Amino acid sequence: MHKRLFFLKLAITALFAIVIFRLILIMFVEHETYFARAKIQQIKKEEITPKRGNIYDRKGRELAVSLEKESLFVDPLALRDYKDIEKLKAYVKVNAHLLENSTNRNRRFIWIERKIDSHMANQIKALKIEGLGFVTEGARFYPKGFLASHIIGFVNIDEQGIEGLESYYDRYLRAQKSAKTVLRDARGKKLSEGNLDEIKGNDLFLTIDEGLQYIVEKHLDWTVKKWQANSAIAIMMDPFTGEILALANRPTYDPNSLKSLKNPAIIRNRAITDLYEPGSTFKIVTATAALEEGIVKTNTRFDCSLGHIEVGGKKVKDAHKHGVLTFEEVIQKSSNVGTIKIAMMLGRERLYNYIKKFGFGEKTGVDLPGEISGYVRPLSRWSGTSMGAIPIGQEVGVTALQILRAYSAIANGGYLVKPYVVSEIRSPEGKIVYKAVIDRERIVSEKTAYTLREILKKVTQEGGTATTAKVEGNNVAGKTGTAQKYDPKTKRYSKDKYVSSFVGFIPAENPRIALIVVVHDPRGAHYGGVVAGPVFRAISDEAMAYLNVPRDDAKDKGLLVTFDAERSRRVATSR
Repeated sequence: MHKRLFFLKLAITALFAIVIFRLILIMFVEHETYFARAKIQQIKKEEITPKRGNIYDRKGRELAVSLEKESLFVDPLALRDYKDIEKLKAYVKVNAHLLENSTNRNRRFIWIERKIDSHMANQIKALKIEGLGFVTEGARFYPKGFLASHIIGFVNIDEQGIEGLESYYDRYLRAQKSAKTVLRDARGKKLSEGNLDEIKGNDLFLTIDEGLQYIVEKHLDWTVKKWQANSAIAIMMDPFTGEILALANRPTYDPNSLKSLKNPAIIRNRAITDLYEPGSTFKIVTATAALEEGIVKTNTRFDCSLGHIEVGGKKVKDAHKHGVLTFEEVIQKSSNVGTIKIAMMLGRERLYNYIKKFGFGEKTGVDLPGEISGYVRPLSRWSGTSMGAIPIGQEVGVTALQILRAYSAIANGGYLVKPYVVSEIRSPEGKIVYKAVIDRERIVSEKTAYTLREILKKVTQEGGTATTAKVEGNNVAGKTGTAQKYDPKTKRYSKDKYVSSFVGFIPAENPRIALIVVVHDPRGAHYGGVVAGPVFRAISDEAMAYLNVPRDDAKDKGLLVTFDAERSRRVATSR
């Protein structure tokens, strides 16, 4: 018994000695190794998607912001029972096969649903399913919905810019991703969330005015509905600076509801991505070149009495027969015959040079994605009929923004300006990261611009082609455009498909805005003065009231100008 007791005590002592020795090894010799293992198991790094910068209009009103939403994931190793996943099907789509796949069982993170609303997130949390977790992510939201959607664009599920300014300025709006340290217990449950200051991208401040954008879109909707048009474009710009104040396309879309979008082509910003033959609005190039080169004077006369002219074996007609017209009347009445005769006096080389001077055939450089350069044939490829087509806006392809920029050059005294949409980019701390600079180049003399401006004023006056564009109280300078669409199948100009447009600036003597309206395939009428003129007037009149621009007649007569919301126009009354 004594021997057995002795050996038992010896064994127990030896075991204790081994345990104590092992503890000493762990505590003092292998401490760093085990500490590192514990750290790996208990301390995790979780990636944080920083907030995207906001987009504001020129007055600081929000057009795009980033909210926070929770995204659901699963840790397959921590999932106790795969049948628990079936409970989620009442709330979100779940791919059970993906989770049960042997290659995924050893993964620690699989997305189930991204950016779900808070109510649903709370319902899922109430299920208390082991292995499920939530990550807070940024979610883009556009407070104004449809408004300015073609300018702002949208992002994808990972907050990467896909269209519009969201794409063009993505590197400024998006901040670098970071990570935070999270403490977990042995089962993987979070013990702390970790601390990290909010990370945010830069903010964009636009030249766009939300109020003017609303006015433009409201009246463009009315035009499309009235004429049952396939599409329409309107752009408003400050002719002196190149600041785009409003830009709209129809049809349009809501960037908050992209899943319901049936036709992806609606996303396209037609104002800068689609070509069209401008028709008579292009006559400004021929007229400006002839004045600048001294080929004509305002009272130079042209015989247009035949109502047609033959060029290269092709007969070009006027919409209405005219007699003998002065240069001024050729533009006022939009005579094709008179314009072609002026172009012939000018010659091919000089006409081509002025087309290029006005920037046609080249991108305007606007800070929006997808802009095209348009199409102007080099002189070597002009045909025998080109001198009968190009001066009146055929055989050339332009964008609406290119035409507006050309008319802005007349409005501002002869400078071709570079259009832009973003005026400033500011860091989260308010530091200016980028500031737009006015970029302009003189292309014609101030005298020529002034003369043509006076001629364009008469287009909206009695005897002109666009009396419907006349705004009560302010002079309008502008030009109509009515262009038949070219049908590539028949290789002829269509007899029932037209582009109707009007482009101009107001007040003519000291322009505050330049505006173009382009309507594709209107039904019931097709003349620019009938289709596009009235919407130009409606937008301009309301815009003048919004900008507090006084009526020209109010200055001299001491009238009080108020805005009649019901009729959407200004009214002058005695004080």
